[in-house]
Amino acid sequence: MARCDRRTALRALAAGAAAAWVDSLSALAAQHAHSPAAQAAIAAQEWTPRLLNPQQNETIIALTELIIPQTETPGAKTARVNRFVDAVLQRAKPADRDSFLRGLTWMDERSRTQFRTDFVAATPAQQTELLTTLSKGDGETAELRAGVQFFRAIKSMTIDGYYTTEIGLRQELGDNGQLFLPQFAGCDHPEHQG
Repeated sequence: MARCDRRTALRALAAGAAAAWVDSLSALAAQHAHSPAAQAAIAAQEWTPRLLNPQQNETIIALTELIIPQTETPGAKTARVNRFVDAVLQRAKPADRDSFLRGLTWMDERSRTQFRTDFVAATPAQQTELLTTLSKGDGETAELRAGVQFFRAIKSMTIDGYYTTEIGLRQELGDNGQLFLPQFAGCDHPEHQG
């Protein structure tokens, strides 16, 4: 019994250590979200990825659009979240960046195994099926662990990138640029007066 408990504990420690890069990249993305460099990359008319190759960039575009799709408001693709991801990865620790890129490679490998095509070329239903499996993270097997961790990282980076753009803030959230109340009037319910 003690041996099983030790094995379980070691497996949990290994999973926790492996996931540290996810937390590190998520924190960096949150910190980088309002930086002038990130905003300049998103707004640039002419842009080429500095870290991602063209295939990786296309995969990031597809993934972020699946995470925040176009509805009544533009999605992550229109908000150019891929540019934000590239900018964050440029500033990431090399080990964190390498873990992210391994996860990105894992997505294509898994898609080829399941659907016989790279992630970008898979049908929208196939892409959604793969992301749904990763988002659940239920019964995470060693085989899926890299994908689950990668999905957590890309989802966090997508949210930070999207909601710091004008599209995310103004069109999606309806922010009018006033992030604080100039005056707090207090509660105006009659039962709370007096």
